[in-house]
Amino acid sequence: MNYQLKHLTEYQYEHAVANSYNLACLMPRQLPYQHVSQASVRLTPDLGHISQYQDYFGNTRHLIHLQPPHQQLKVCSEALVEVLPRHNSALLDSGSGVDIPQLKHYLNSNLTAAAMQAKLFCQASKLAPFLTETAALLPPLRAPKQTLLQLVECLNQYIFEHFIYTPGFTTVVTPLTEVLQHRRGVCQDFAQLAISCLRANGIPCRYVSGYLETQPPPGQARLQGADASHAWFAVFDPELGWIDFDPTNNVLPCQQHLTLAFGRDYADVVPLKGVVQGSGAHQLQVAVDVIPC
Repeated sequence: MNYQLKHLTEYQYEHAVANSYNLACLMPRQLPYQHVSQASVRLTPDLGHISQYQDYFGNTRHLIHLQPPHQQLKVCSEALVEVLPRHNSALLDSGSGVDIPQLKHYLNSNLTAAAMQAKLFCQASKLAPFLTETAALLPPLRAPKQTLLQLVECLNQYIFEHFIYTPGFTTVVTPLTEVLQHRRGVCQDFAQLAISCLRANGIPCRYVSGYLETQPPPGQARLQGADASHAWFAVFDPELGWIDFDPTNNVLPCQQHLTLAFGRDYADVVPLKGVVQGSGAHQLQVAVDVIPC
């Protein structure tokens, strides 16, 4: 599938501000199953400086500095992306990959770059801490002769069936304890819930940010800017690499999922964050378009 991707973030300030510093994480990744043919980040007003670098996780970052006084800031990311099939469902059906004891042996006996990175994703993070409640979710789902991927699929389904997707119920800083208490949240919460559960049981797991192609209701036109960012998670299998799971929709991501960035949790891949010199209130608007082409 080929997509035209556009992500627009707009700030309106009550009073003029200056020296706006922002860090953007808005460039889709080049991956074996995802090819980015064009990508750009534009700034309005076009009076600032943009520098590009790659972070520890391999994500493309842009550091933005707008010095002159301004009352509006627009950051627009655009890309042309081709997403290829991954055939992950076939891996589950065939029982491919390692089981939990084999995974633990690999992590304890290997010092390769892949193993060391996997061990990093076994550690707790700020938004995906180790919790007794999340650790307890996984053991009841285990079964004899079960592969790692089959166990994670059970967890994916459990979250989908026992937690209610409720837009606006949480914010980007809502702790997992509240998600667990109310059994409600959004894609970011469900991804971090799964990550907390898996890492607490010694399974390497990373946060994935991106976009999901959405379809308008039958008979209705696609609304410009009405799509949204999405989040899911991936687990590490020594034989198969990183395999993605989407607990919000109980699927294994494929061609409708566009991958933006990897991290320990949402805090590592915030699309746009920064500081300004000034005072007064501000308004924020975000518009996302994922258009098949």
